[in-house]
Amino acid sequence: MIEILKAVLFGIVEGITEWLPISSTGHMILLNEFVTLDVSPEFWEVFLVVIQLGAILAVVVLFWNKLFPFDFSKRRKKNGIIKTDIFVMWFKVLVACIPAMIYGILLDDLVEPYLYNATTVAIMLILFGVAFIVIENWNKGRKPRIKSLASLTYRDALIIGLFQLIAAVFPGTSRSGATIVGALLIGVSRVVSAEFTFFLAIPVMFGASLLKLVKFGLGFSMTEASLLIIGMVVAFVVSMGVISFLMGYIKKHDFKVFGWYRIVLGILVLLYFYVIAA
Repeated sequence: MIEILKAVLFGIVEGITEWLPISSTGHMILLNEFVTLDVSPEFWEVFLVVIQLGAILAVVVLFWNKLFPFDFSKRRKKNGIIKTDIFVMWFKVLVACIPAMIYGILLDDLVEPYLYNATTVAIMLILFGVAFIVIENWNKGRKPRIKSLASLTYRDALIIGLFQLIAAVFPGTSRSGATIVGALLIGVSRVVSAEFTFFLAIPVMFGASLLKLVKFGLGFSMTEASLLIIGMVVAFVVSMGVISFLMGYIKKHDFKVFGWYRIVLGILVLLYFYVIAA
């Protein structure tokens, strides 16, 4: 029962932090320092990635009309049932995924043992917190160049994908945070930045989860399977609320509050591990 409660807690943290630009992986690593699941290190690596599928499913449910490229309603029969704009959007998403795919296949196992720790998380929390504040101040008064997903070019998508790669290498960066920073820098509006970040997460996290499952195998114990399913379900439910909140919030506010949160949390983490716990 204790392990189930821990899985619920991890699911809540995942559901909140996956979509806010404050680093879900970073928070999960930090939470694991204080609330450790009684599982093998190998399963923990799988849990850390695959639990995100629950959060991703929330995006699919909430944005189904913008993600599904076919329309079977009667009003579309005259012009066909294929939504070409959505197909084009998916091609742009796939272009943005290329850097992360190359890294995941070739370098993930080499880098992860050295960088997935509290120190890296704290440093990246602070660095990208500063980046959010600086970029939002720089953006103040500027009109975004890109105000719709259709206006994104393939070049824009690739640049955003390169920023996502930073998050893949350095935990604490935040995948959503890195892609939003990259998008804001090239003139994408906050709403479009967030939506493209959400959509980009779908193939990236499905691919990352599949890679972890292939490496780990499907030989889960009943306890491991239960913990994984519970964590995913909780992450899904929490994500539904968090995504709705974020999309409403950024229509009237900027991302600086998340930058300050990251800086404060990063400093507290450094103080804890190098002063209090030393």
